[in-house]
Amino acid sequence: MRTAACIFAAAGLLGVTAPAARAQYPQRREGFWIGFGLGYGTANVTCDTCVSGSRTGGVTAFLKLGGTPSRNLLIGGAINGWSHQSGDATETMGNVTASLYYYPVASGGLFLTGGLGFSDYHVDTSPSYDGTGWGFTAGLGYDIRVGRNVSLTPVVDYIYGGVGDVSVSGGGGTFTGWRQNVVDFGLGVTFH
Repeated sequence: MRTAACIFAAAGLLGVTAPAARAQYPQRREGFWIGFGLGYGTANVTCDTCVSGSRTGGVTAFLKLGGTPSRNLLIGGAINGWSHQSGDATETMGNVTASLYYYPVASGGLFLTGGLGFSDYHVDTSPSYDGTGWGFTAGLGYDIRVGRNVSLTPVVDYIYGGVGDVSVSGGGGTFTGWRQNVVDFGLGVTFH
């Protein structure tokens, strides 16, 4: 919860300082871009033999990069991750996707994003749990210019994984029909 409080405090600070930054640094998107950030997200898993439980909170992180074919569209790749520690075990979920970032107004900072790729699940305990399948992401964000080519970027993402089979090491069996999702609230820095 501490991470969530920090993110909300940073978002409040951005709300106060954003109008001055927007006036000084107009939105520009061209060439190579890269962004990264941290946040807080809640996750849920289901499978053929398990019941969906309550959502679990954890730390999220993202990395994205690519090119700019137009002022309204960025294309590239993204890595989204979620992690939760409980006792000696760390549970992680992640997606690696080819992604699009669409800005409905070229001079604005609001964007919609979506991507398709791979999803992964892992628990590093003994026995360990591992699975990889397909995944997608969808979300929205806003670039708040704080420099000529730098933006603070709050984002909200939905990260889904149709992992399929999750294997338990040491002959512990397999969970079939594994599906996972994360709802992520993050704050990043984007260099355009």
